[in-house]
Amino acid sequence: MAILAVIPARLAAVRLLRKPLRELGGVPIVVRVWQHVCAMNVADRVVVATESDEVAAAVGKAGAECVLTSPLQASGTDRVAEVSMMQPFRSFDLVCNVQGDEPFLTAEGVRGALAQVNDAGFPIGTASVAAGDAVLHDASIVKVVCADDGRALYFSRAAIPHLRDTADRGAHAGLVRQHLGVYAYTRSALAQWVALPQHPLEIAERLEQLRPLAAGMAIGVAMAGEAPLMGGIDTEADLTRANVVWAEFTAGRA
Repeated sequence: MAILAVIPARLAAVRLLRKPLRELGGVPIVVRVWQHVCAMNVADRVVVATESDEVAAAVGKAGAECVLTSPLQASGTDRVAEVSMMQPFRSFDLVCNVQGDEPFLTAEGVRGALAQVNDAGFPIGTASVAAGDAVLHDASIVKVVCADDGRALYFSRAAIPHLRDTADRGAHAGLVRQHLGVYAYTRSALAQWVALPQHPLEIAERLEQLRPLAAGMAIGVAMAGEAPLMGGIDTEADLTRANVVWAEFTAGRA
């Protein structure tokens, strides 16, 4: 299927002001993400979706294709869905959402999410990596528990699966999976997702993927072998760390 990759980038972020335009290695974060996704060669077309003329100008200057979307969209998923329904993009059957604050997301994770839809037949795909017990009590890290067929059973910021007895720690270690910030959808599944009302679980956990999951939509979760160097950039502390990681990463490639 033809693949459209959309990078939602909202200038009016709350926790990190003007996030898409803040610099990572001297370049706006959203431009770094666009460059990264293009280099993966996983999509037939890559576009940035934003409500901001300022963001559009910055990514356009870098050579990226950008689409202006409604400032009223409640989430990145809603922004991606709006793009997918625009006339120039209606021929794409498979849509990939790479969050605009994930410059370290691995190509393996993106390909895994796409394969859950394109190959495994799930309407929605995402990815995860094996994680240790150290992440369990970090509410900033989203965990996922899966069925034997790879279908997500639940996503949470809480410690899942819970270890009741310390004697079972060996088995528990292999069950801890960290969710990665990437989604793939069929066009119809994406439209169904954004048409659903917010769910109480989604509101409680602040995890929008719980909306389609609670409605009975299957989400396939790929298991990637390589973890990103770090997760999304949400705070000033994250941005400081990301620049350190970026400098080390680029020095290692030199």
